[in-house]
Amino acid sequence: MAPHATETGTDATSTSGSLDFTTFSNVIDGKLTSTEKTRHGINPATSKPNPEVPVSTPEDVDKAVAAGKEAFKTWSKTPYAERQKAMLAFADAMEKEKDGFAKMLTQEQGKPLHFAYFEMDFTLQIIRTMAGLELPTEEIVDEADRKIVVRYTPLGVTVGIVPWNYPVLLCCSKVAPCVVTGNPIIIKPSPFTPYGGLKVAELAQRFFPPGVVQALSGDDNLGPWLTSHPGPAKISFTGSSATGKKVMESASKTLKRVTLELGGNDPAIICDDVNVDEVAPRIATLAFLNSGQICLALKRIFVHEKIFEQFRDKMVEHTKTLKLGEGFEKDVFLGPIQNSMQYERVKGFFNDIEKEQYNVAVGGKNPDGPGYFITPTIIDRPKEDSRLVVEEPFGPIVPLLSFSTDDEAIEKANNTIYGLGASVWSGNLERASKIAQELEAGNVWVNTHFELDARAPFGGHKESGIGTEFGVGGLKSYCNSQTLYLKK
Repeated sequence: MAPHATETGTDATSTSGSLDFTTFSNVIDGKLTSTEKTRHGINPATSKPNPEVPVSTPEDVDKAVAAGKEAFKTWSKTPYAERQKAMLAFADAMEKEKDGFAKMLTQEQGKPLHFAYFEMDFTLQIIRTMAGLELPTEEIVDEADRKIVVRYTPLGVTVGIVPWNYPVLLCCSKVAPCVVTGNPIIIKPSPFTPYGGLKVAELAQRFFPPGVVQALSGDDNLGPWLTSHPGPAKISFTGSSATGKKVMESASKTLKRVTLELGGNDPAIICDDVNVDEVAPRIATLAFLNSGQICLALKRIFVHEKIFEQFRDKMVEHTKTLKLGEGFEKDVFLGPIQNSMQYERVKGFFNDIEKEQYNVAVGGKNPDGPGYFITPTIIDRPKEDSRLVVEEPFGPIVPLLSFSTDDEAIEKANNTIYGLGASVWSGNLERASKIAQELEAGNVWVNTHFELDARAPFGGHKESGIGTEFGVGGLKSYCNSQTLYLKK
């Protein structure tokens, strides 16, 4: 059945069949709506424009918030099992649309198509995992004369602000726990990658009542309008620490709840007892995955001085095999930087090579031509107070640093304002575990990195964030806790 026109937009709740990935609309109160003004993203591999998308107005924000508040009245009281069932059906429908979403991801974000499929597979896993978790009432005390229980009640309308590096995955990482716990959500995708988030919301209309899942596309004004609006009860934001601070400041004016998943400067500690031939290629892969545009990508690599040269050479050898190119090309590992602003920022670190007289182990020069392409680059032992080490480049350039003792490695790894992820690599699990427990990060791995499980909480220490996503704790972050004191 085709969507039909209404006075205020196109009804999306009656749509069936495949999604159309050539036209894009806001989703407000169950309807696909347009705006007078439009804009478009850029394909970062070709520099060609992507399709037009809406530019939302304050009136659109008001309408979406009002629709969300109206939907909250009934959705918050819908049985938990019914909400779970709807979310799982939504995941099944998204799986059928996986090809369209993946191709759109490569077109708008730039990542190689096989990594776009990985994003979709992980997205589906997260939705299904979060929808499968239970959030029961907790019995704290059961005595002869009284009982104390804690129940978790939905907060209200939530705004999900999504970044441009994983536009579908990080959108659905907010939608699933938010909606299954009884809250309506307004998705605000990045202006650089608005397409996936708009289609997530469009597809969701087939499974949730109007106003439960909405999406607004816009320019740089939209985020502040949403965070300062008195209607939403919570902001869930994923992005840079600098922007996260602005979100928190804006939300504080009405004491909105916030979950902030922010930047990272993740260290890897490579002990002298590793199998260099096995570990070095894995470290290179984890540093340059998604062209380094991951909050959890390895960004500071500390290698024991006894194996430093051998490890460096093996990393360089593997890095030279990583193909850079347009995401639809065969065997491409690194796509472009996603947008011009980030491209110029990353190029600034390359400008430091001559200025700081860096020793370039591999890379260092970037290709000419269209697209925001950056060559994967390893810098051999820059100064530890250099910008490359202290800041988060969010691109495919990493420093390789050395240490002589475990205590020195721990001290260097913790010498950062960030605390999102870290990993320790060693042939001795006891040694690695001891080091791991000393690291100031919310997520620490031993002999791997970036392997997330939506059953476990995910969050950052220090300036890497506030609160957690995933797991039962992630569900609770979209709820108020209510303690009931029951006199028998």
